[in-house]
Amino acid sequence: MGGASASHRGEGGNGLASPDLERGIVPHLEDAFGRRFRYLRLSVTDACGFRCAYCLPDGYRPSADAPSPLSVAEVRRLVGAFAALGVEKVRLTGGEPTARGDLLELVAAVAATPGIRAVALTTNGQGLARLARPLRQAGLTAVNVSVDSLDERRFEQVTGRPLLPRVLAGVDAALAEGFAAVKVNAVLLRGLEEPELDRFLEWTRRSPLSVRFIELMRTGCNRNFHEANHRPVDWLEGLLAARGFRPVPRGPADGPAVEYRHPEHAGRVGIIAPTSAHFCEGCNRLRVSSRGALRLCLFGDAEVPLRPLLGSDELALSLRARLAELVGEKPRAHRLAEGRSGLAWNLAGIGG
Repeated sequence: MGGASASHRGEGGNGLASPDLERGIVPHLEDAFGRRFRYLRLSVTDACGFRCAYCLPDGYRPSADAPSPLSVAEVRRLVGAFAALGVEKVRLTGGEPTARGDLLELVAAVAATPGIRAVALTTNGQGLARLARPLRQAGLTAVNVSVDSLDERRFEQVTGRPLLPRVLAGVDAALAEGFAAVKVNAVLLRGLEEPELDRFLEWTRRSPLSVRFIELMRTGCNRNFHEANHRPVDWLEGLLAARGFRPVPRGPADGPAVEYRHPEHAGRVGIIAPTSAHFCEGCNRLRVSSRGALRLCLFGDAEVPLRPLLGSDELALSLRARLAELVGEKPRAHRLAEGRSGLAWNLAGIGG
């Protein structure tokens, strides 16, 4: 892994504030490869009621001795530190974030943080029809909903739940509330045929949402499923071109999705391919688990507990110094091509 430059380090690993931080100079979170990080993906729970075949095929099984997820106060301190270091967007993930009874309070705390301009949520959508309005009122600006199929039978096969109509009602509710962005995530699996793909594309014609097809990721628990169901994205790129979709020029702050637009469609289509050669070059995000561990890479081999620095507002400078130090050690790229998925046993633990 690359080391941090001197300008980004604190005073070693002891959690003491750096001289720059003590003088009020706010550095940006930048790694040794010049990538700047303005986006935090924060898991707020690892619980989920779905049984997705690629993630939790046996369902969520809580550990009796596991620490509780970060409290609202801990989340407020954590997000405040990231915001002071230039992070502008926070996405709340899971597990399933709506499993937390205090989700609205969490959203409000993040949205009220100085410097945070966007607060997003990734959800399975089963509770979104009921929560879309209060989430919008709490300060949520964007929502991603997992919809792996538009066929009810196939949806149940993939997710383990016969809830497609409820999920689609949640997407409609989010669109009606006027979020800045509504995105639909579909994991690209074998069995997704052209007629169903065309139903997704038709959705973008009539609705101002983005449908993103995500290449199936290899994790520690899904080796056999991945081998049987992984489908490369090349065919999809060609199919989009044949239907009149054209790539959207990328901006400097864009994430890993390659987006496509059709002149007659209200929405867009995106492709996220984590095994592509250039996927990691534009990485702009960091991840923290629901129990406060920093993961520099989704498929990294290590995580660093931040919770000892989240117990008091007086630790803010120490927390910021530690973050700046750790980000300098972010690796250049994951090692999925070598069959190594790191600590990513399943995606419910860190939010994908």
